[in-house]
Amino acid sequence: MKRLSLLLAVALGLATAVSARPAVIECWFVEDAGGGKLAKKPAALLLRQGAESPPLRPDLAPERYLKIHDPAGALQAAFRQYPRDAPAPRCEMSLYVPLPASAKWLSGLTPEQSCPRALDGTWLMVSMSSSFLSLSSLLRPQSEPQPEPALITMATAVLTVFTHTPTPRIPMGQDALLDLSFAYVPLTPKAPSLAPGPPPFGLEWRRQHLGKGHLLLAVTPGLNGQVPAAREGAVAFAAWDDDEPWGPWTGNGTFWLPAVRPSQEGTYLATVHLPYLQGQITLELAVLKPPKVALTPAPLVWAAPGEAPPELLCLVSHFYPSHGLEVEWELRGGPEGRLQKAEGQRWLSALRHHSDGSLSLSAHLQLPPVTSEQHGARYACRVHHPSLSALGRSAEVTLQVAGLSGPSLEDGIGLFLSAFLLLGLLKALGWAAAYLTTQNSMEKVQHSTFLYFSLLILSPFPNSSPEGGCWPGGQNPALEFTQTCIKSRHLKQA
Repeated sequence: MKRLSLLLAVALGLATAVSARPAVIECWFVEDAGGGKLAKKPAALLLRQGAESPPLRPDLAPERYLKIHDPAGALQAAFRQYPRDAPAPRCEMSLYVPLPASAKWLSGLTPEQSCPRALDGTWLMVSMSSSFLSLSSLLRPQSEPQPEPALITMATAVLTVFTHTPTPRIPMGQDALLDLSFAYVPLTPKAPSLAPGPPPFGLEWRRQHLGKGHLLLAVTPGLNGQVPAAREGAVAFAAWDDDEPWGPWTGNGTFWLPAVRPSQEGTYLATVHLPYLQGQITLELAVLKPPKVALTPAPLVWAAPGEAPPELLCLVSHFYPSHGLEVEWELRGGPEGRLQKAEGQRWLSALRHHSDGSLSLSAHLQLPPVTSEQHGARYACRVHHPSLSALGRSAEVTLQVAGLSGPSLEDGIGLFLSAFLLLGLLKALGWAAAYLTTQNSMEKVQHSTFLYFSLLILSPFPNSSPEGGCWPGGQNPALEFTQTCIKSRHLKQA
């Protein structure tokens, strides 16, 4: 029972994926009208069809109404990830002439300069492009359209090249991975002259930027010839996905470019070369870096009633690219109490270039004189850039009008800490003064003691007098002097 439910779910998923593919792609058939002009005629590609007959298209010539036969399933794979509600891709169709590749490193693909007779006849090249798909397919139409009920021409998709990332947006400094898939259906399967297995092919990736083209990578799986060296560290995963003896075959040519820089953005051309056939698609690689936003003075700006606050400076730094950058000044709160455009004189500085390719600039706002009603209003600098969401990125400051703001909790904490530090400083100074006073007293006592003992030494008989008795009055002068010094010191300390 579980296996039956799983199979049913897979079948429903495949049916949904198939039904999501567009049934008909409207195209323009472009051809040379002479005199350097091009002529466009309506055309259509019938990609899938149910049991019913093809829809009638009397507005189209039978040779421009094509029913596509796709043995490799490349078109189905290309549209498998296409969003259901997305608009149909732009489509152009033109004549194609099989030719050998002109590059010398591809000469091994076409040892014979003349095309095989199997490639004779009419060829068409179809190019599709949208935000979700870039595709190129070489079609081989039948010589005669099918008869009634609808005149339509059968065409086989021989070589199809596509990518699901036609407009990659890579953050600056990160690696770029550009997917590429291709499929090939041989026109003469199981021909005796052909070896079984997928044929050799060539793959090249080029970049065009500011009118200059550069070959970044060239590979030739299955060939032994020399190819130009890869540039800028580029790598490609070039290989056939399967090795069926007679096809059809699918392949991979995904491109990897490390640590992209602004100089590496532009148009990338991916070309798959087969003998006398080439399929090419274009990708538009964009390098992005979101800006940093800082606003000064912050977080508060002060002004007296009737005076203009200091100039606000919004630094928008290290972003890329320059186009698409917008700076807005907003006022939140104030007299009207709502979000509005800030008034004042504003201007932008010139762009400043950094060594990594990023850019910076400054936005300035000179506010008009403020009133007391604007106390507490917030001014914001909002920046919009392709690398940011629709809301952008902002920084803000709060306006404080002098005389209207009482002490805040932060102010109280600051005053307490200041008082605490001042008290600690006074205590430390008191302890230092007491220590120095004690040291001076100790030194003087030591000096008096020294003097006393000196006098004792000078008076070996303290109680005898020169007349053979005691000193006059019966006192020792050294002792009296010492006692007098000590008493005087104690009285001063008291």
